[in-house]
Amino acid sequence: MPPSETTSREPSEQTVLSVQNLTVRLPKNMERENAVENISFDMRKGEMLCIVGESGSGKSVTANAIMGLLPSSVRIARGGIRFKGHDLANAGEGVMRSLRGCSVSIIFQDPLSALNPLMTVGQQVAEVMEAHRSGTSATRVKAVVDLLGEVGLPEPEVLRHQYPFQLSGGQRQRVMIAMALALEPDLLIADEPTTALDVTTQAQILALIRRLQREKNMSVMFITHDFGVVAEIADRVIVMEKGAVVEQGAAADVLGNPSHPYTRRLIAAVPHMIESETKARDDAPIVLEVQKLDKTYRPGIGFFSRARTVHAVKQVSFEVRQGRTLGIVGESGSGKSSLGRVLLKLLDSDGGSILFDGKDIAALSDSDFRPMRPHIQMIFQDPFASLNPRQTIAKILTVGPIAHGLSAREARAKALHLLRLVGLDEGAYGRFPHEFSGGQRQRIGIARALMMDPKVLVADEAVSALDVSIQAQILDLLASIQKEMKIAMIFITHDLRVASRICDEILVMNRGEVVECGPPSQIFRSPRHPYTRQLISAIPGKKWVPAA
Repeated sequence: MPPSETTSREPSEQTVLSVQNLTVRLPKNMERENAVENISFDMRKGEMLCIVGESGSGKSVTANAIMGLLPSSVRIARGGIRFKGHDLANAGEGVMRSLRGCSVSIIFQDPLSALNPLMTVGQQVAEVMEAHRSGTSATRVKAVVDLLGEVGLPEPEVLRHQYPFQLSGGQRQRVMIAMALALEPDLLIADEPTTALDVTTQAQILALIRRLQREKNMSVMFITHDFGVVAEIADRVIVMEKGAVVEQGAAADVLGNPSHPYTRRLIAAVPHMIESETKARDDAPIVLEVQKLDKTYRPGIGFFSRARTVHAVKQVSFEVRQGRTLGIVGESGSGKSSLGRVLLKLLDSDGGSILFDGKDIAALSDSDFRPMRPHIQMIFQDPFASLNPRQTIAKILTVGPIAHGLSAREARAKALHLLRLVGLDEGAYGRFPHEFSGGQRQRIGIARALMMDPKVLVADEAVSALDVSIQAQILDLLASIQKEMKIAMIFITHDLRVASRICDEILVMNRGEVVECGPPSQIFRSPRHPYTRQLISAIPGKKWVPAA
């Protein structure tokens, strides 16, 4: 049956959720009329259903429609959502409140935003039980400790008294899972729960959700844009594009023999393990040389005085040559981003040297380094946060060069040239950041970095928040810019597939130290260090070979 075909189906006894001909209407003057249009699918008991697609495809809108969490400006125009005898499309808030957390639960992408910063994690898990009048105060405390232990959190009796900011990203996500499972729901919706996590933490969370789903025979709707995740966990797959279901079927069929051009395009954009060709000779000039670099975070006084000393960067040494890319990979807390910030002198180092243009910039004062700063530029992970929302793209691109002596006319001409280079038209020049998509904003961030004619470009998780197809475009863009401008690049990432695609050499960091360094072919085919082997084994869907 074609995905767009409208039909009325009678759910089977094993059907937990039935979505029929659902259309969700957007406010006027949006880029399209409907966020979701005429979609139909069923979920069976104990099934792991993955919904995959790019940003704007309607994945999260579908989840929010099921949960009754659509914003007031967005409404269900037609269609039905049947769950355990309830018509969720027409259910009142009282009915939805009785079902949320009890029969159907959701795990959000960003646990720090979803958790209350003023309540301990134990109080927040217990609050779910209190809302549904489950148990007594004493039994809820025991249930909280049991749940925190079940999701793999250490010392749950101690941890339940901690606040969200005191936990790592992976630990916060485990707390969200504990909250979602507190009343053993029939349906769990996981909306991009591993996107912001490093590869080993992601593997742990995926294994945890899969284990709990099987143990409790629970239905799980897992929303993602990562086909590696789909290959790892899915029983069945739905592919969405611009609000429509374009393909659905068993995971093996969709991944192994995709029928729709959009699905094939998404799969083709997945970064695969690639043995990078050498783009520059070993005798290319060294642009940046780092020797025995150190950075230590020491606790201050007051509330945080009990925090431990953290050696973020320990005796790190490497060199980067003109026209080559050095990848820096590792988990969260490995020291990757601290190293990047020290290289740009956004943080002071505590030892070692950074040789650039024959000078040790680590030893320079801010005023002495200022004339050299334009030559070392950074592309940030979150382009929206790093672009001033009150400034036009014109101001964002030209303010730095003008401050360093370029005339307004020269700066404008250069900005327009770079906008074209990164794939944007001249109309972007007078617009504001919020008028662009995430991928377009990242292109603007790249153009801003290139405005200063840098010799070294530091990309800190520059594609980790992007859809797979946009990610592929940005990686291709960076590679073509590097080839044209002979820039030396340091590419910081937790995604080893991305690193293999763009890097000439990869440096693996663990707890501030370099544990292994070599070309992608050596790192991925014959890793020497146990930590590197652990990272590679944790890559989701690593055994999946996409259809040609």
